[in-house]
Amino acid sequence: MKLDVIAFGAHADDVELGCGGTILKLRALGYKTGVVALTRGEMATRGTAEIRAQEFAAAAQVMGLAVHKILDMPDGRVEEIWENKLKVIQEIRAFRPRIVFAPYWIARHPDHEKASRIVREAAYLAGLKRLDTDQEAHRPFKVIFYPTRFEFPPSFIVDTTNFHAKKLAALQAYKSQFDSLERISTRDKQYGTYIGVKYGEPFLVREALKIEDPVEFFGPEYLETIP
Repeated sequence: MKLDVIAFGAHADDVELGCGGTILKLRALGYKTGVVALTRGEMATRGTAEIRAQEFAAAAQVMGLAVHKILDMPDGRVEEIWENKLKVIQEIRAFRPRIVFAPYWIARHPDHEKASRIVREAAYLAGLKRLDTDQEAHRPFKVIFYPTRFEFPPSFIVDTTNFHAKKLAALQAYKSQFDSLERISTRDKQYGTYIGVKYGEPFLVREALKIEDPVEFFGPEYLETIP
C-alpha cells in the first residue's frame, strides 16, 4: 500500500500528542496516512506493552489511519545502530510516502532524540539504489519535525481548529497514559494564537521553504491571521 504521509514516533501516542490534529486534517483532505511506533512501550511507568498496543489500535481507528504499526526496538534503549535504521528504511520503502513526520531532535526522553535522528537518516538512506532490501529505493520529499516536550521556532503552523476535538478523542484512547489533556489543549491554543486561529500545531523543517508567489502567499488571508 502506498501512503502519502507516515508519522514516526518512539512510542504509541507520540504522534497523536505532537501532530495528531495535522494527521487528521490530512486524512480529511484525502491523503492516505499511517503511523509507525518504534517501540512497544514496555518500559512505561503506566500500562503494559499489550495494553498500549490495544490503545494504539483504538487511537488509529479514531484517526482513520490506513496503516498503524509497532516495531520491535527496545523501549528505553533505542539506539542509532544500522539494524534500527534498516527497519525504518524498510517501512519507508514499503509505503513510499511523500512526507515523513518525525519527533524534534531535542527532547527530554532519549528515545525521542534518537528516533528523530534514526528517521531522518533512514529517510535519506532509503533513496540509495545500491542499498539492497529487496525493495525499490524511495526517498520522501520532506522530513518534517513535530514537538515533544521542548519548543522550537516553528517553520510553519497548521490550523487544526476543526480537528482538535477528534485529536483529543484519539488521545483519550490511551486510558493508561493520560488522566488530563489540558496541557495539550493549552499548547495547541498557544500556537493557534500565533496564526490567529483557535488551535494550531507547530512544525520545523531543516531546509528553506520554497514559495513561488510571495504576493499571493502573504495576501489578504494571511493578514487576517495576524493578531
